[in-house]
Amino acid sequence: MNGYTDDDRQRRAPEPAKRRDRTAFERDRARVLHSAALRRLAAKTQVADPWADDFLRTRLTHSLECAQVGRELGKSLGCDPDLVETACLAHDIGHPPFGHNGEAALDVVAEGCGGFEGNAQSLRILTRLEPKSFTADGRSVGLNLTRATLDGVMKYPWRRSEAKGRAYGIYDDDLPVAEWVREGAPAGRTCFEAQVMDWADDVAYSVHDLEDALVAGHVDFGRLADPAERRLVAETAAKLYCPDAELAELEERFVDLLAEPYWPTGYDGTPRSLAALKNLTSTLIGRFCMAAEDATRQAYGDRPLTRHTADLVLPRRQRLECSLLKGVTAHYVWISHEANRARQRELIMELADMLIAGAPGSLDPAFSAAHQAAADDAGRLRAVVDQIASLTDTSATARYRRLRARR
Repeated sequence: MNGYTDDDRQRRAPEPAKRRDRTAFERDRARVLHSAALRRLAAKTQVADPWADDFLRTRLTHSLECAQVGRELGKSLGCDPDLVETACLAHDIGHPPFGHNGEAALDVVAEGCGGFEGNAQSLRILTRLEPKSFTADGRSVGLNLTRATLDGVMKYPWRRSEAKGRAYGIYDDDLPVAEWVREGAPAGRTCFEAQVMDWADDVAYSVHDLEDALVAGHVDFGRLADPAERRLVAETAAKLYCPDAELAELEERFVDLLAEPYWPTGYDGTPRSLAALKNLTSTLIGRFCMAAEDATRQAYGDRPLTRHTADLVLPRRQRLECSLLKGVTAHYVWISHEANRARQRELIMELADMLIAGAPGSLDPAFSAAHQAAADDAGRLRAVVDQIASLTDTSATARYRRLRARR
């Protein structure tokens, strides 16, 4: 594999040679694809409740689409395509019920054990909680993925104490495995494959969440013709996604983007409007990916770009456009549906209280065992948090109702 070494392909627990002629990164992809944690994303929120509409994306379909975008972009820049696809498939595997909303609630619950962060939970699942391989002394190494693949998943390779208000990707008690993954890596710098994954994630959800919001009736493109409406969206985008941009610059970019000829004039659910919407999504994805590929090639030439040899170059124009699309969904879906989001957070908090009160008996066997083996209250709390994070929107709601009925 061009650009990758034996150290990149190393696994935490040595494995015997396999007969079938597959690369180490192909094996990684298969392990994530067949994991229970990935399957559970089918019932976790992306934009709307997973059961709200057959058309709308779940966290799983988003991950599959992110993987397609990332695989092609990574391949065009010289990355191993299976490695990048695996990083994209796994990038949201640590998300709890109700998406980022549940993540915020669990962070409050987990304050006594170091907090909760979906990216850090992804590393924990891949290296500990999803059981496949064990060390000689009986410790779980999760899916036992290669060093390079795990590094490709680590969008934020630092701990909470080092984050300085940013997101983070390593819990303190997962530091040993993170240090093994990051052996030889520049401190605080994500690898090239993780940067490709991160942009593929931004591209996929900025475009597809917009599509879902339109189909669900949350967004009307006609409203965006009003400068006042565009300003509100630009304010949301600036606050959440690009605080370095002036509002006037965002508004200018918004006007230019909406002037492109591929924007549909309306949506009524007919085949022609569905086709126009699909043309919009594919054109925007191509626009964002080609801009990154061209800028990166201009900076580094035609050589294969892997691991820590380069950084993905994102033109400011496309970065701001992507932020504006995310701002549309945030403004019309998240902010306007805050009452329902508040109820979801309350459910997570109350479910945590009931599970803590009934632990270890209230936990599934794997988490019950971790609770009983924990050396202190922080470890016992982490077992409860791991349990809640493993649940889907539907199973979290069902368990909450079941436990509440027993009170």
